[in-house]
Amino acid sequence: MRLCNYIFAVLLLAFVTPTWAATDDFDFSNFAITDGGTTDVTTNSVTLNAGAKPITVNNFDIAGVMLGMSFDDVETLFFKSKGLYSPRKQDSIVYSIQKQWKYNLDYECRQQGIVVPSELEQCINTLAKDRGLLYAAELHLLRENTGETIVVYFTSNADDNVVWRILYNNDVNEIEGDNEKFVDQREKKILTFWQGVLDKYGAPNSGTDKWISTTNAYDPMMTAYYGSLDLVDMGRYTSDVAKNIQAARENFRAKPYAF
Repeated sequence: MRLCNYIFAVLLLAFVTPTWAATDDFDFSNFAITDGGTTDVTTNSVTLNAGAKPITVNNFDIAGVMLGMSFDDVETLFFKSKGLYSPRKQDSIVYSIQKQWKYNLDYECRQQGIVVPSELEQCINTLAKDRGLLYAAELHLLRENTGETIVVYFTSNADDNVVWRILYNNDVNEIEGDNEKFVDQREKKILTFWQGVLDKYGAPNSGTDKWISTTNAYDPMMTAYYGSLDLVDMGRYTSDVAKNIQAARENFRAKPYAF
């Protein structure tokens, strides 16, 4: 009798458990999940300064992070070793699902009759994770004693989940007031920052603030602002988005129409 009850319970559980149920202990509520493929990809033309030569921007690093590094390597660098920077306390890793894939999964989940928003989101996230479509898209780092921050952006798994952008910020452009002493302090902070940038990367070879690999704006480049550095490979990013759009189109699970 007990065996019959046990078998009945197992069958009942299998019947009521949704097909999208998580296969492990990954708790989505503990992570921020955003739509991928929404970054503005517009670029401005770039030119070399007179007499300047292209620079191997791929060799540049910001706090040890370089373009093309894998997420696993960057995670090891900041999570498993003590350095100047550490992950921020909340949502240090932000996960994403490429928008086109999210549309596919939304359709699949709705075909199962799932329409309640919270359940729909759970279904989409679980399917994305199980199929390798959920990926670490951003890593947020902080140096607490100086207030410096770094955001590292990663491509999707379609492009091996590697770094395509590193955005560094500090407070050199922030002042407490417009009194002469504050203006003086701000100018000295900016001067110190720029001198450090020049010492590490050399003089810009495009305008007064850009280091470029070629005159193609989709090739690796770095731009310096007051208190900020933006090291980016737009070509890798746009290629990643294009791969996902094409794959999502080819793998859309439409109904098996017959005519």
